[in-house]
Amino acid sequence: MGYRIKEVREEKRMTQEELAAKSGISRTTISGLENGTARSASTKTLLKIAAALETTVDCIFFADSV
Repeated sequence: MGYRIKEVREEKRMTQEELAAKSGISRTTISGLENGTARSASTKTLLKIAAALETTVDCIFFADSV
């Protein structure tokens, strides 16, 4: 999942800081999710990230949903 967040974020040409500001999720949490160091993310967190990336949670979990 984390690699997809990073992949979509980079496709949108957003920095972690920009994603953090737009989603209301801390940059540290986003970094942890992208790098696999965060244990997990709540549904609420994933929904906020997906909305900020203007995509769906399905797109984050399943690459073919783009």
